[in-house]
Amino acid sequence: MNGDWRTAKKAQTRRSIQDHALRLFLAKGYEETTVEEIATAAGVSHMTFFRYFPRKEEVVEYDEYDPIMADFIVSRPPGESPLEAVRAAMRAGLEQILPTDRESILIRTNLLLSTPALQARNWIAQEATRDLIAGALSRRAGAPAPDLATSVQAAAIVAASGVAITAWAAEGGTRDLTTAVDDALAALAAITTPGAP
Repeated sequence: MNGDWRTAKKAQTRRSIQDHALRLFLAKGYEETTVEEIATAAGVSHMTFFRYFPRKEEVVEYDEYDPIMADFIVSRPPGESPLEAVRAAMRAGLEQILPTDRESILIRTNLLLSTPALQARNWIAQEATRDLIAGALSRRAGAPAPDLATSVQAAAIVAASGVAITAWAAEGGTRDLTTAVDDALAALAAITTPGAP
């Protein structure tokens, strides 16, 4: 029970630091906001900030969604193709997180796309997501590790969903993100399955 409480408390502190950081980035700009200002706003020491986010960039990059998405992928029915499984998993994941986290995701996406200091690290984050999806697809198939085909599938999925997320952010989040990602993955499916929805 104590372990659960500590885990929840850590998650709450991490979320509080990130929320205060995003508000400051919106108000002052990413480059102009210091770690000390974020820590003060969140009511923690700067050392506590660094315990949760070893670098300032990570307060923008961090999310807890990828592991959730991986679990959704692994649990999809075995009869689905890899793309169908990921498409359904992404739809379910986004429907779960958007009601509470939509604004945070929009702010973080815009910061990642518009801040030079974060753009290169965004590529690294996309590679990590690709590897996570490839690993989830391998686990779902009972394979010990991703093969070339699985890695290519994961890379294509990340690229397609990235285009949808970028367009959604550029439009100020006015579209439904779940539909945008679903449409992007449907377009990917249509490459190999003419007439796919």
